Amino acid sequence: MINSSLKKLGDMLQAKKISSVELTQTFMARISQYNPSINAYISLDDAKTLAQAKAADVQIAAGNITPLTGIPIAQKDIFCAKGWRTTCGSKMLENFIAPYDAHIITQFDAVGAVNLGKTNMDEFAMGSSNETSYFGGVKNPWGFDRVPGGSSGGSAAAVAARLCAAATGTDTGGSIRQPASLCGLTGLKPTYGVVSRFGMIAFASSLDQAGPMAKSAEDCALMMNVMAGFDERDSTSLNRAKEDYSKELNKPYLNKPLAGLKVGLPKEFFSEGLDARVAKVIETAIAEYTKLGAEIVEISLPNTGLSIPVYYVLAPAEASSNLSRYDGVRYGHRAAEYTDLMDMYNKSRAEGFGAEVKRRILIGTYVLSAGYYDAYYLKAQQIRRLIAQDFTEAFKKCDVIMGPAAPSTAFKAGEKVDDPVAMYLQDIYTISTNLAGLPGMSVPAGFAQSDDGKALPVGLQIIGNYFDEARMLNVAHQYQQVTDWHVQTPDLSLLEGKA
Repeated sequence: MINSSLKKLGDMLQAKKISSVELTQTFMARISQYNPSINAYISLDDAKTLAQAKAADVQIAAGNITPLTGIPIAQKDIFCAKGWRTTCGSKMLENFIAPYDAHIITQFDAVGAVNLGKTNMDEFAMGSSNETSYFGGVKNPWGFDRVPGGSSGGSAAAVAARLCAAATGTDTGGSIRQPASLCGLTGLKPTYGVVSRFGMIAFASSLDQAGPMAKSAEDCALMMNVMAGFDERDSTSLNRAKEDYSKELNKPYLNKPLAGLKVGLPKEFFSEGLDARVAKVIETAIAEYTKLGAEIVEISLPNTGLSIPVYYVLAPAEASSNLSRYDGVRYGHRAAEYTDLMDMYNKSRAEGFGAEVKRRILIGTYVLSAGYYDAYYLKAQQIRRLIAQDFTEAFKKCDVIMGPAAPSTAFKAGEKVDDPVAMYLQDIYTISTNLAGLPGMSVPAGFAQSDDGKALPVGLQIIGNYFDEARMLNVAHQYQQVTDWHVQTPDLSLLEGKA
């Protein structure tokens, strides 16, 4: 049951083969057993969770059922949920109880989904390994000495360890796709503006985007059907017709499933910096696509190498502005002792923020300062436009772009924590899509051997043109019909009895 797709779970609930309470309790039992070791969840509230499950069963009994009614979903702890502790992985918000629901929480509540809890994350979504969380790092279920990726590492680990049926994540520079790759699951970052950011604690407002993390493309499509849609409370939310992201998944084909599909391979994604073992897995996956009828086209994204420096000017600049509200006055952590107002500001922020968040606030404040605005921030915005133009030119030659989601498999905890640049390079293949506002996803594509002989997951990245999520999901789904990488599960036996 814990390995079943969202569709199968929905069918079981509708046929009364299992109740939402029984399904929810199954996941709660696994959380109780494994979460103390994996640390995927920050906040749990059994009473609230079971109340939602009971309400879902009443809804189902009345015949008022949707594909996700009664299904237990984990929510990244960046989304405000009324009555739930919402920390964003930070001491600054350690005791903050959200007074309202984020848009996507409202959307899941409306269809009768069950909130299992709030998942661990890098502090204020700043990190690529989940090691910056105030509540401790998350273990990768595929290797307990490995990181799960970040910032949505808790959601990724929860899905991989079957501590939920699916989960939400957010992606500012790769924070859905990179952990999805490292944990062997399917994760989708939609086109910027397709999913409302209302109630999502802001890191970098022009880059942040919420998306689903699940076992398969089909599961992600069902999640997107709930998450996507216009929200007038978010000025960046796009007012466009509601879309059924699952409608294209199983349509009949007269020829090969993906006949005529042009797949672009950027030469910049297969150059220095990509682990050869990861490259081999990606090449094998692309060969499978040719069997499905896809045509391979070589393309170039010449400004890819500039995406990281551009991102680490723009994202910290926006973060320094967004995080200025945490001053110890209105809400969040306040220092216990201080002499005056300025001292309270200084001590509250010094105590409340971790090292990585402080680093980015300082960088952001610096690049926005009077003497450096034109040299750094304005120049980065100009290069951002060039990066977007690269994609515009590429999509004249192909329908989707493929390549690795991450340059390596999951690295060991602590391995890069003292080297920020090495950590930042983990997002080399994902950041450019955020800068351009494009949709991207990671799909399980196989396993590569680590230096110490561990078989660790590798994710294939699929990038689409604006609003092309349905096509991307179909492209991923067709691949998952002929491979079984997405149904592989990690061995948690080493954690038995450690709860």
